Amino acid sequence: MSEQRNKYINTARSVDIGNPSWAFAQQSGLTDLSVKHTQLGRMQDQNGHAFMNMCSCSYLGLEVDPRLARRAADYVLNSGTVNLPTSRIRIRLRELDELEDALSAHFNCRAFTATSCSAGIVASLPLLAAGMFTQGQRPVVIFDKHAHFALNQVKAICGDETQVVTCNHNDVDFIEDMCKRYPLVAYVADGAYSMGGSAPIERLLALQDKYGLFLYFDDSHSLSAYGEQGEGYIRTYIPELNPRTLLVYSLAKAFGANGGGIFMSEKADYQSVFRRFGGPMSYSQYINPAAIGAAMASLDIHKSPELGVLQEKLNSNIRLFDSLINTEHAGSGLPIRVIPLDSPDMAISVSEGVFKRGYYTSAVFFPIVARNKSGLRVMLRADMSEEDVRSFCFAVRAEIEVARLHLKPAEH
Repeated sequence: MSEQRNKYINTARSVDIGNPSWAFAQQSGLTDLSVKHTQLGRMQDQNGHAFMNMCSCSYLGLEVDPRLARRAADYVLNSGTVNLPTSRIRIRLRELDELEDALSAHFNCRAFTATSCSAGIVASLPLLAAGMFTQGQRPVVIFDKHAHFALNQVKAICGDETQVVTCNHNDVDFIEDMCKRYPLVAYVADGAYSMGGSAPIERLLALQDKYGLFLYFDDSHSLSAYGEQGEGYIRTYIPELNPRTLLVYSLAKAFGANGGGIFMSEKADYQSVFRRFGGPMSYSQYINPAAIGAAMASLDIHKSPELGVLQEKLNSNIRLFDSLINTEHAGSGLPIRVIPLDSPDMAISVSEGVFKRGYYTSAVFFPIVARNKSGLRVMLRADMSEEDVRSFCFAVRAEIEVARLHLKPAEH
């Protein structure tokens, strides 16, 4: 009897399709850049080329804030170690508890941290599939088709615990139909998607009220950049988390520090099980004192009026970009835009031309996006000037014209 393979993911096929584009990107000088910061928002690569990074997830520009760097150094020196290599469930630095208590208080939930958002997903998603967050009842788990790779990489593990299906992007009608067919359903998706757009949270909350739908979101791309307290896109609709909603997040994007973690309800009765059996929560390392210190400094900024000032600078740049280049998610208020282009080769060609003009932007192609989608992914930030945004948009438009002229003869 032959083994069933690739029911949930096909890594070999992804490599086969995507690798030629990655090779072309490397030949074009768009990968493996080794850089140093030279001034605010600017970098210099190993060849001495200076540029602005237009694909940074640091939407508020906090990753280069000297207050975070100083606190990171202080925490290492004051704790007397760069790391405590012991499982956190057994022995952990006191500073970790202080950070998680501070995150919990600020974001009105029970916050746990992990070395990355991916580690938080590995810690929590298999437990959801096994019914550990739903009183032992295993839900049918629906993954959104556009869910981030960090979520999809755990799909096979979830499929070994329960029934797993994939739905079309933001297909609320399908999700409701599954809620009618099965006693318990969980939906796994991004809050703010890494390629732009967001989850239809209001309609999903209505399904949760009606059917008890469990909602699991990765909202890394909106934490800090969105919401009065920096609570992110999803939490603006759920000021108080309920036990059937769980979020994973990153502290390494707009938050400006490092690591990631999990937000759950203070009322959740599965906190102990999560801490004991949540994979990296028990067997792996936790964020080190430098990351803890940087996070505490970032929280100070989150508690001050400065957060609103930074968010408004970001929003101003988003609005300016949308006025200059039209994209699918223009007007969304979230910081990611994808400029569609005709092919992976065209995306790489335009990205290379824009880079030569002093701006680095990601050429995206399969498996980052669907096979019939290619383009440039742009992340707006608060530390960009109006002139930065205008000059970048001019460079993009100019290079698109160059690429189309260059590709025309091959089409005839």
